[in-house]
Amino acid sequence: MPRRTFKGWRGRRPFWGGVLVTLAGGEILLTEKAPLPVVLHIGMQGLAGYLVPLILAACGLLLIFNPAQRLFYSVLAVLLTLTSWLTSNLGGFFLGLLLGLIGSTLAFGWLPAQPARRRLLRRNQGAAPSPH
Repeated sequence: MPRRTFKGWRGRRPFWGGVLVTLAGGEILLTEKAPLPVVLHIGMQGLAGYLVPLILAACGLLLIFNPAQRLFYSVLAVLLTLTSWLTSNLGGFFLGLLLGLIGSTLAFGWLPAQPARRRLLRRNQGAAPSPH
């Protein structure tokens, strides 16, 4: 029963987009704090290097827990992800950049109150083939 409840809760929000955006923020922040000798120091360092991934992670959590404002949060996440290219080690060595872009586009493209895909596929398979 809890699994079905979680699945229903997850279906009413851009869950996977929010998860990917949150992971992107965390990954970019970790590469900023990493004690690696290969860490690049490009662009503005200091506050912007830490603020951008923190706000990106917050956008991911807000996408999950406040889906009514998903368009604003997903556009902000795209802008922050692209900003991380300059402020945070090339967007977390490209991995955070890709996670942020994919997650924010998933969240932007999510629509509420969609029918379940399995039911839609079964309905289309049961329909008569079109004459074209």
